[in-house]
Amino acid sequence: MKIARNLHLFVLGLLLLLVSATVSAQTTTVIKFSLVAEIDTPKAKAAQRFKEIVEQASQRRIRVDVYPNNLLYKETDELEALQLGAIQMAAPTLSRLSQFGIQEFEVFDLPFLFRDRTMVSRVTDGPIGKAMLKKVESKGMVGLAYWNNGFKVMTGNRPMRMPADFVGMKMRIYPSRVLDKQMDVLGATSQIIESKQIHLAMKAKLIDGSEGIPLSIYTRKLDEVQTNLTVSNHGYMGSAVVVNKKFWDNLPSTSRTIIERAMREATAYGNDLVEQDNAHALSLLRKNPNLRIHVLTSSEEQAWRQALQPVRTDLENRIGKAIVSAVYTEASRIRPSE
Repeated sequence: MKIARNLHLFVLGLLLLLVSATVSAQTTTVIKFSLVAEIDTPKAKAAQRFKEIVEQASQRRIRVDVYPNNLLYKETDELEALQLGAIQMAAPTLSRLSQFGIQEFEVFDLPFLFRDRTMVSRVTDGPIGKAMLKKVESKGMVGLAYWNNGFKVMTGNRPMRMPADFVGMKMRIYPSRVLDKQMDVLGATSQIIESKQIHLAMKAKLIDGSEGIPLSIYTRKLDEVQTNLTVSNHGYMGSAVVVNKKFWDNLPSTSRTIIERAMREATAYGNDLVEQDNAHALSLLRKNPNLRIHVLTSSEEQAWRQALQPVRTDLENRIGKAIVSAVYTEASRIRPSE
């Protein structure tokens, strides 16, 4: 009788463990976080930091699965997958958000909008940036944060010191009306090509150059197929971390609080990394004897600014005069503490 009773208790205990494990599995919230960025980039590292903080703070009740390097979706499909709920989180470039009818985000593509990271933060961390993130809710998304990617430089198969040097060049851009207009006023032809195809397109001479951050140029080995790089810092590149709205609304408030706190920490961590990694990438690019690097002089920069002024003039009605003016004003504002 005693053996039978012990066996009964053992079986009962085993059943309870199985039930407990099943319930635990059912109550685990899974976030699929899709990234275009490669695994060793600041974006992917920030996403990994976010994962670690969330899982620890939630005692593993929330699990974050990070998929870098287009493992789940290409950059052209990522936002649609998010809207459909196939993934819960993504960090598309701000240019991508403008493709979904939120034209205000095109303001971030305007040339010479920001001078440095401080200027960017005044906008993204302030009421203007927060109001703009609210606009993605109409598209079935919730904006959680802005991730900084850095300032863009130009690469090409010939020197690019003055605006006239771009005439006739075929330049790869991100899908953006602003960037298309930018190349148009420089006399270049815009080409929209997937990030992973840029190297091959340059090698095949389908395009003559591109604009991008130093880190991307280095990691994609574009210096192997380009002869010139101009440190122009003419444009800013940023991303927004967005989450599926239906998924977000169904989360308990405690989970949303954990995610928001973790996102703030991961954002600060990733934005610091970007500045360091871009500077390091540029120093490595300088070591390539086959790549000529030119830093714009003050007079050359002024010529670029003057040549690119029509981009703002011609597109501010499309973007919205009010938002363009507000961003320029806020970015240029001098604070007492600065």
